[in-house]
Amino acid sequence: MKIGFVSLGCSKNLVDTEMMIGLFKKNNYEIVNDPQQADVIVINTCGFIEPAKEEAINTILEMAEYKKQNCKCLIVTGCLVERYKDDLIKSLPEVDLFIKFSEYNTLWEQIEQLINNNIKLKKTKSIENEEKNLAENKNNNNTSKEQRTIDNHINQNEKLDFLNRVISTGENYAYIRIAEGCNNFCTFCAIPYIRGRFTSRKVEDILEEAKQLAQKGYKELIIIAQDTSKYGVDIYGKPMLAELLHKISEIDGIEWIRFLYTYPETITDELIEEVKNNDKICKYFDIPMQHISDRILKKMNRKSTGESIRNLITKSRKEIPGVVIRSTLMVGFPGETEEDFEELYEFVKWARLDKLGCFTYSKEEGTAASKMENQVHPMTKKKRYNKIMALQQQISEENMKKHIGRTLKVLVESSKNGRTYMDVPDIDGVIYIKGKAKPNTFVNCKVTGYKEYDLIGEIM
Repeated sequence: MKIGFVSLGCSKNLVDTEMMIGLFKKNNYEIVNDPQQADVIVINTCGFIEPAKEEAINTILEMAEYKKQNCKCLIVTGCLVERYKDDLIKSLPEVDLFIKFSEYNTLWEQIEQLINNNIKLKKTKSIENEEKNLAENKNNNNTSKEQRTIDNHINQNEKLDFLNRVISTGENYAYIRIAEGCNNFCTFCAIPYIRGRFTSRKVEDILEEAKQLAQKGYKELIIIAQDTSKYGVDIYGKPMLAELLHKISEIDGIEWIRFLYTYPETITDELIEEVKNNDKICKYFDIPMQHISDRILKKMNRKSTGESIRNLITKSRKEIPGVVIRSTLMVGFPGETEEDFEELYEFVKWARLDKLGCFTYSKEEGTAASKMENQVHPMTKKKRYNKIMALQQQISEENMKKHIGRTLKVLVESSKNGRTYMDVPDIDGVIYIKGKAKPNTFVNCKVTGYKEYDLIGEIM
C-alpha cells in the first residue's frame, strides 16, 4: 500500500512524523509525496495556538477530499488530537482514526488494525471468494500471507524509533530531538499539558543517533527540545547541554551543530564557553524571551527578569564575537499596559536582535492566562505587533548591511543558494550564491549585497 504524510507545526513534531514514516517503510509500505496516489494519508497535527488549530482542521478537510478518489484511510495524529480527540471524532467523521500523542505506544497496532479491517471491507466479492478458495486448499494451520503479515506486525509491538526514522529535510541537515515535554508551565502555554513533563533522552542514545546521521552524510545537526538548556537536569541532576554538544562535535563528518530554544535563565557559563571555543558549534542562540517587563514576565510565570535578559545579551556579545541572537516576543498578554508595551518597544531598539519573531497572545483554553482579567483587545494586539515588526524590519536591514564585504562559510543547498551559520533552515533567510558549487558541501562566499532577509554572495 502507498502512504502519504502531512506534517504540521514545529520541527519537534516533524521528528515524530519522520519516525512514523520509518515505521511504515520498515513494514514494506511505499511512501509517496502525492496525496492522489496514497491509499492511506497520515496527518500529524499541531495544536499549540489558534492559527495552528485552524491550519490543522483545514488540512484534514483538504486531505479528506482524496477519499473520494484513491484514499481508503485517513489517519490524524499529534497535538491537536491530544487536546481535542473526543470533539474531533464527533465533528470530523471523514477521519478513520485519531491517535493521541500519549497513545503512540500503541500507534502501530491501531494503524494495522484499521488498515486490515478497511481492506477487508473494501474488497470485491470476487477477490474475497478467490482468497477463500485459496485458503481452503491450504493446511488448516496456515493463514493467508496478508493476515500473517499483519499479525506479525501487531505481535512485534513496534514503536516509534529515532534510529529508524526517515529524514525528510533533504541531504544537508537533520534534527535531533534530545528531550520531550516541558516543565516551565508558562501561563499562556498548553505544551506541558499536551506533551507532558520534560524528559531527557540518554546521552549514549543521542550520540548513537548522531553517529548514524553522520555516516549517512549529514553535515549539519540541529539539536531541538522544548527547552534544550534544561537537557539532562531530570536524569543527570545537572544541565548537560554543553557537554552533550562537545561530545557530538567529536563525531567525524559533522561540521555544524545548532541548538534551538534555550531559555534565558538556564543558559550557563559552560554553554557560552562551549559555543565560544568550539568551531563546530554555530555561534547562534535562539532565546524565547517573550517580554521584558518584569510585571508581565511574572504573570507569564517566566523565571527571568528584564535585567537578567539584558545582562545575558550583553555577556553573550562580549564573550562570543559575531554571535547571532534570535528571539520571539509576545504582545497583548492579559494586563499588558501601554507602559509595558513601550518598555518592550524600547528594548527592541536597544537589543537590535539579529533575528526576531513576534506573535500576538492567543487565549488557549486550560491555561492560567486564559482565566486572567484585562484581556487585551484584538485590534490593540495587532497594532502592537505591527509596531514591533516595523521597527525590527529597520533593524534587520541595518544589520544586513554590516555583512557586505564579509567572507562567510556557506553550506550549499542548491546550485543557487545556501546558508551561513546565521541561518536556521525554514526560519531564517538564505544566501544566494554566484558561482559553481556542489550541494551539501561547504564553500567560502564573499557577501556582495542583500535582499530583505537574504544575503547575496560570490563563491571565493
